[in-house]
Formats: sequence, structure tokens, C-alpha cells
Amino acid sequence: MKWRVVKAEVSGSHSLDLTFKDGTRKRVNLMPLLTGPVFEPLKNPRSFAQVTLDPVAGTVVWPNGADIAPEALYELPAETNSRARRRSPNHALQRSRARAAGPGR
Repeated sequence: MKWRVVKAEVSGSHSLDLTFKDGTRKRVNLMPLLTGPVFEPLKNPRSFAQVTLDPVAGTVVWPNGADIAPEALYELPAETNSRARRRSPNHALQRSRARAAGPGR
């Protein structure tokens, strides 16, 4: 099953860097999913950081019993990272072209 999470690391107060069995890697922000009684405690960054990987279920779990289906994690959009965009070769090329064109162009 391609949706199995094989690696999960906290990458922000409510974001995870996930690696799936099919090799897909992405950073996802879970804050929009943290609603309801079982997820409410995870709004606290310390509680959120207690995430672990359940290798049997192939997904992320927390000590309070919260978990998120691996297929739901797989379908979440990747979090955008403006610093990563600034470091990308394409962005650097665009900045270089803008400077070469001069101000106001």
C-alpha cells in the first residue's frame, strides 16, 4: 500500500515531514485537522511533538490515542516554504533576470 508512512519528523509547531512507502516525501501542516476532542490537545506544540510512527498501522499516532489515516496524510497538499523557493535554482534565475532588466522592468 503506497500510503504507508515509513518516516515522520516534526518540522514545525504543527507540521510533519513525512516519507511514504512509495518514496513520496512532503511537509504537511496538520493544524487544519486538529479539531474535535481527541485532536484539540495537539494544538499545544509540546503535545504535537510527541508524535510517533505506528509501523503496524503505517501512520502517525500520539500518546492520547489520536491518529490520522495514512491516505488522508498522503492526500494533504505539501506545505509551501518561501525559504525553499528562494533557494531553488529557478527562483535564483528569475531574480537574476529581474536584476539584469533593471528597475521598473
